Amino acid sequence: MIVAFNKPSYRWPAVAIVFFVLLASVTLTVVDAKQPVIGKGDITSELPTSVQMQFMRPDQLEAAAREFPVVYVPFGLIEWHGKHLPLGNDALKAHGILVKTAEHFGGVVYPPVYFHNGFDQKMFVPVLTELFERLKKTGFRVIIGVSGHNVRGQIDMINQALKPVTADGSVAGVGLWEITLSKGPESGSDHAAKWETSNIMFLYPDLVDMSTLGTGPLAPNMKPPDGIGGLDPRKHASPEAGKRNIELAAEAIGKKAGELIKSLPKDKRSFNLKSIRPGYWWLI
Repeated sequence: MIVAFNKPSYRWPAVAIVFFVLLASVTLTVVDAKQPVIGKGDITSELPTSVQMQFMRPDQLEAAAREFPVVYVPFGLIEWHGKHLPLGNDALKAHGILVKTAEHFGGVVYPPVYFHNGFDQKMFVPVLTELFERLKKTGFRVIIGVSGHNVRGQIDMINQALKPVTADGSVAGVGLWEITLSKGPESGSDHAAKWETSNIMFLYPDLVDMSTLGTGPLAPNMKPPDGIGGLDPRKHASPEAGKRNIELAAEAIGKKAGELIKSLPKDKRSFNLKSIRPGYWWLI
């Protein structure tokens, strides 16, 4: 009787071990599901509202944040980008890339921020810090600020604003240019030349008017009257180049989001709010 009684008692720990190994495998599978999934030609120019915060209902926002607690904040400005591109080019391309990132990797995209490092930083950085704090209080664990305006001051501004928000180690964050992590032969940036024109040709073709550039020589190095810096967009820009650039940028940012989540302590990697509803949350 003693032997018969003891056998199950020794088998139970083994069953428990198998259970927890399987549970861990499932958990790892969920994390790995957010690993690189964008192949060449995978993306479309459609920007789904299902990952854009301003279009989401509370239940959609909470579900997305619970699945992958990352928020992406696009930055840009209103600036001359040749006669042929929209003035909001920088924010539009950053926003488009981040929507593709969220669509394929998870997370949520905050509406574009059009303030920039040309503003008084003593006044503006605290405003950004407040925004990031509110995103943190909404339960996000990773905050990624992405600037389509490729000047060093933009990244310094974002990272300076993030510093007090990430100081306690409960969230991670970083400021990037849209091509910081993907720059190469098929991914780059410029000023209203090959790359930026290609991006907008792919994302917003109706906003591009190449006829405004005429057929004569363009002034070099962003000089008047054209204000273009880079390869002649009339010869080098195409929707196909924009699509590939955006694919690579979105994939690289998505990978970075996963790395930042994994950089946090294990007990700090989950959505950090009981619920997105009155009593727990109201606004950002």
